[in-house]
Amino acid sequence: VHRYLCTTATDSCNDKNEVEQTVSVTFVETDGTQKHAKVPVGTSMLEAALSNDIELEGACEGSCACSTCHLIVMDVDYYNKLLDPTDEENDMLDLAFGLTETSRLGCQIEAKPEIDGIRLALPGAT
Repeated sequence: VHRYLCTTATDSCNDKNEVEQTVSVTFVETDGTQKHAKVPVGTSMLEAALSNDIELEGACEGSCACSTCHLIVMDVDYYNKLLDPTDEENDMLDLAFGLTETSRLGCQIEAKPEIDGIRLALPGAT
């Protein structure tokens, strides 16, 4: 049985591909303002911040060559779900103002289903 057989070029067999999967992200700005965003899976948190009018610089345009997209993961459980930082990211984080145990670079955090609901704080200064 071929339940998904298309007979014409106009038939849509892949309806499931039409809905883009997103994760919920909350950015907490330096004044405590919370901005909620739906972020497409695969998008970096730097890209997500910029597309949602969050004041995050990203001077190197996401190439992991600066620390201007420094973010603080507010819940250690979410921090632990992220891939470990690379040596390059750690080197850049060493230059970041207000470094914490859960600091990461926004360009290195990728939206994926397991971080749905993550809360990210912007540091007090960059």
